[in-house]
Amino acid sequence: MKKIEAFIRHEALEAIHDKLATMGLPSMSVTEVKGSGRQKGFTESYRGAKTTIFLRPKLKLEMVLDDTDVDRAIDAILELAHTGEPGDGKIFVFAVEESIRVRTGERGDVVLAPHPEETAA
Repeated sequence: MKKIEAFIRHEALEAIHDKLATMGLPSMSVTEVKGSGRQKGFTESYRGAKTTIFLRPKLKLEMVLDDTDVDRAIDAILELAHTGEPGDGKIFVFAVEESIRVRTGERGDVVLAPHPEETAA
């Protein structure tokens, strides 16, 4: 299992989520974050005082996937988050040692799939 953390622009979220969902990878957590990278800050004037803002708003997507799905997910994020401009974001991939479904106590890769009770209609 691997964990993907992707920092993206806000406007890319919907397209990325939709594409991953159609690929069978709908599970993710999204957090609003601020950060700085190579993208420069910008200067604003507020009541006559100039302020430089270095921390830019981004979204952090987090998802834990089976090793076989990682490259497909990364390719989808790259395709839809890329504008060619500074500030497109970053993607990091981490190894996941263990996963546990809190409700049932199940462990391992089975946690990544929906529980049988959740798929029954």
